[in-house]
Amino acid sequence: MFDAVDVIRTKRDKGELTDDQIDWVIAAYTRGDVADEQMASLAMAILLNGMDRREIARWTTAMIASGERMDFAKLSRPTADKHSTGGVGDKITLPLAPLVAACGVAVPQLSGRGLGHTGGTLDKLESIPGWRAALSNDELMRQLEDVGAVICAAGDGLAPADKKLYALRDVTGTVEAIPLIASSIMSKKIAEGTGALVLDVKVGTGAFMKELAHARELAETMVALGTDEGVNTVALLTDMSTPLGLTAGHSLEVRESLEVLAGGGPGDVVELTVALATEMLAAAGVTDVDPAEKLRDGSAMDVWRRMIAAQGGDVDAPLPVAPEQQVIKAESSGVLTKLDAMAVGVAAWRLGAGRARKEDPVSDVAGVELHAKPGDQVTEGQPLMTLHTEDTARFDRALEVLASAVEIGSTAPDHRLIIDRITA
Repeated sequence: MFDAVDVIRTKRDKGELTDDQIDWVIAAYTRGDVADEQMASLAMAILLNGMDRREIARWTTAMIASGERMDFAKLSRPTADKHSTGGVGDKITLPLAPLVAACGVAVPQLSGRGLGHTGGTLDKLESIPGWRAALSNDELMRQLEDVGAVICAAGDGLAPADKKLYALRDVTGTVEAIPLIASSIMSKKIAEGTGALVLDVKVGTGAFMKELAHARELAETMVALGTDEGVNTVALLTDMSTPLGLTAGHSLEVRESLEVLAGGGPGDVVELTVALATEMLAAAGVTDVDPAEKLRDGSAMDVWRRMIAAQGGDVDAPLPVAPEQQVIKAESSGVLTKLDAMAVGVAAWRLGAGRARKEDPVSDVAGVELHAKPGDQVTEGQPLMTLHTEDTARFDRALEVLASAVEIGSTAPDHRLIIDRITA
């Protein structure tokens, strides 16, 4: 019906793609009739020229139509899911899924791998010996009923068009396109069949959305897409100018998540975990359980252990540790006023935690460990960060990007983790 070059030219020249063009190009790309380089060109045109609401809705529908749709109606409890648009040190899914399950709501958390400077939930969990991301639909349903929480990869049958396009965006500089972010996230979540969805839309230097207005546009777009499909959807706008927690890197973030599940952990990680859990429970109709108490009494940790073991993970095995470490120290005394999230994320990527190509492996142990956050008092010579890697040759490039990441002054900066709440 169409030619890929004509579709590319339409969007390149700032035209609107018709419903038929969108349906065709998504189906043809999924089949392999549209080449990666052609879809990359179209993705870049979309990044530069945008899409209107109709185009985004149709693109999302076409992504859903490329595969199957799941149904959790037979489960004995309501379902709720969460999605983050990606940030540095964002390990919230790890404690959040078992926490919400401990409160009586099933969590079918279909997660992804790292994009650009941000870490992927599946990459983090694969640092646990034996843990596997791939589950059949039957395994997923059984685990949801028995354990109440699943964190796994989307099956090949669920929005397969997105699986191809997701990996392509990571290596072609088109991750930040709002229409592609919104359709990628919502096609999977709608096809997944969850009854309620809470979106954590990041904004700041370490997020894909640097400006609040763009983050708000993305949140509103996704909330509208979900609501129109009958999914109870709400979004929180949260700050990502500073890394979340004290670690960025796969095994490092798992370790920190375990601290949260044990009733400790960094205050910002705990705050956001409890806030998102509260939203998920409310969206699923559960308002009589305090998620903070379920962290304190060990209930969430119990679900975590069952969830990891159900997917082959050895919950008692030690997490891997980097053989090479280097400490960065404060050059003066004062108040830490800036710790740039993007710089920390890129440093972790350069140390081995990220991918240069979609087929690249990642290092389980690479990353950055923080010893202070903005607002903390520091003294000259005090450790600010520890770099972790398997290859000492990687230190120099990580240090380059961190050279301007830190500022020390005299006044603590204002900081608000949760910026706004977006509903239909």
